Amino acid sequence: MMTDHKSKKILMLEKILRQMAVLVLKRHKPQIVGITGSVGKTSAKEAIATVLEKKLRVRKTEKNYNNEIGLPLTIIGAESGERSLWGWMKVALKWIWVILAPIKYPEVLVLEMGADRPGDIQYLVDFIKPNMAVITDISWSHVEFFKDVEGVAKEKGTLVRELNEKGLAVLNVDNPYIAKLKNQAKCNVISFGFSEEADMKATDITFSYDEANQNPKGLSFKLNFKGTSIPVRLPNILAKHQIYSALAAAAIGTQFDINLVEIGLALENFVSPCGRMNLVKGIKETHIIDDTYNSSPTSVAAAIDALNELHASSENFSRKIVVLGDMLELGEESGAKHKDVAKKFLAIKGNLFFAVGERMQSAVNELEKNNFPESAIFHFENPMEAGRKLQEIMQKGDLILVKGSQGMRMEKVVEEVMADPQNAESLLCRQSQHWREIPWRKV
Repeated sequence: MMTDHKSKKILMLEKILRQMAVLVLKRHKPQIVGITGSVGKTSAKEAIATVLEKKLRVRKTEKNYNNEIGLPLTIIGAESGERSLWGWMKVALKWIWVILAPIKYPEVLVLEMGADRPGDIQYLVDFIKPNMAVITDISWSHVEFFKDVEGVAKEKGTLVRELNEKGLAVLNVDNPYIAKLKNQAKCNVISFGFSEEADMKATDITFSYDEANQNPKGLSFKLNFKGTSIPVRLPNILAKHQIYSALAAAAIGTQFDINLVEIGLALENFVSPCGRMNLVKGIKETHIIDDTYNSSPTSVAAAIDALNELHASSENFSRKIVVLGDMLELGEESGAKHKDVAKKFLAIKGNLFFAVGERMQSAVNELEKNNFPESAIFHFENPMEAGRKLQEIMQKGDLILVKGSQGMRMEKVVEEVMADPQNAESLLCRQSQHWREIPWRKV
């Protein structure tokens, strides 16, 4: 665990919260589902909780509580005290109540586990000790403090290797790095994905449509497991890669004796969290794919694929536009990975490319090198400028993908061009008073 970047106060707080969490877990003995991955953790958490909540008392990670401080707080069931002494006293009082009172504690904890540096996952599993582990993806995301993707794979794989013989590993077999973990597990494994070798498999994926206006209204697919196949509707899900979350949830659900039909019905209520591939109405009768929560090379490629598939699925859409902010924490690979974004955009024959941030210059250079029209390339320092220009040139029928790393604050672009800005708080990410008070800064 790297600690040189943390103050002594933070390290002491982590130590205290860790011991508090250990006592809560010993007292109530919940089943614990740990989720990690380069992308897709939050969507998987939401899908799993959606399936389990039908039969069990479930608590899931909220906000960004997926680290050394946030996870103990989730286990206790408390909000962070932030910089307030009284706030932390309330955490202590809540902990005492949870330890001593005859409460109905959650039967299952569904916990995201983030890892920015080597040792992060080991630190968490040493005291949380999940019964089940889900690994969603391993790719070029948050690699700044890792040597390469293999380093990320080793870190994420800790979650599986630490499970005992009674545990369960739920692994995305479509990802080659995760597929290798199958042989490292001491426990039972359920693989999931689109490929033939997956245990929990999705096939026959199709778009559903709103009968009134023919706009896309979610996905449908067949869920296949142990010789049984059932149809599943995801009316709130737009992108094929989000089906991975539904498959992981189905795998976990079977371990709690929930049958596939019940799982399929529960998944109809699966809603992608704000800022993760949500279709938002834009001004001038346009549609926006809001994927502004965060960004990585893998998730950008998947989002561009979804833009292309959605565009092709409906005659209502005319131009394909991307508004992409910098991808952060990519280390030495940053330039190459931003070039790959441009190549992906060229492959789908997109119409307009909006770049936000200095790292996206590599993508702009790649577009120019491939003779993409200069008049269709726009480059901005910040999301506010990009939003204003987008508002100016949007036309009826445009389908617009907006995406970028958290520090780029790309939700500000969506807020500028959405048809119902008064509903921004419920539709967009980072709309709390705390976030809205933080001004955009160059990163």
